[in-house]
Amino acid sequence: MDIQAFICKYRRAFGETAELPLLFYYDDEPVADTDKVNGCLFRGMDAARKGRGLSLSAETIGCGGGRLYAAFAPMPEHVPDFVSNKERYKASPEDVKECIGRLDIRPAAKRYLNFIRIDLAKSFEPMEGILFFATPDMLSGLATWTFFDNNADDAVSCIFGSGCSSVVSQTVRENRTGGRRTFIGLLDPSVRPHVESNVLSFVIPASRFKEMYRTMDHCCLFNTNAWNKVKERIANSI
Repeated sequence: MDIQAFICKYRRAFGETAELPLLFYYDDEPVADTDKVNGCLFRGMDAARKGRGLSLSAETIGCGGGRLYAAFAPMPEHVPDFVSNKERYKASPEDVKECIGRLDIRPAAKRYLNFIRIDLAKSFEPMEGILFFATPDMLSGLATWTFFDNNADDAVSCIFGSGCSSVVSQTVRENRTGGRRTFIGLLDPSVRPHVESNVLSFVIPASRFKEMYRTMDHCCLFNTNAWNKVKERIANSI
């Protein structure tokens, strides 16, 4: 898989003005000097989206939940009660524990979780996933591309969780098991103030991207009247 070849196809599919996605991966070396991000870690994501890179660690993530979902720390004792009774995202602390347990989070083996815009990356290796900040029209294209060669009902999944859980934890687990699901996220109200009102996340785990890289120019994103109309609207909306 070649970075520049993919960027060329991505630009042809979504237009020259579409935001480039981010690659994220664990490494012992940071891609950028990163100050501590207090609160939601997505407060620091603009640095990566604008090309400066973001290197998260146990020291730079100020949110206990963020450290958990990035696999840098165990679950803080207060999290189940907080998510249920303070944020009121789940009916009971037990429900929260069950959801977190299903994530099967394992301690990170390396010090940093790096996010880097794809045009600044040298290779797709050793990425965990590729993260798109997508408008509804872009989601249409990304989801349709995903469905092209996958008939599973959960080919595109939307699972309860925080922003960092939906982007990082779900992807890492899927990649580790060689899964084929992709994930829509950033639905958590706590993360919404830190992204645009018309944007959600769409993540393709590395295990799935290896397949989708080869199918992109065979699906509707190229040379179809329906997608060309959507593509034109994407260009006019940015």
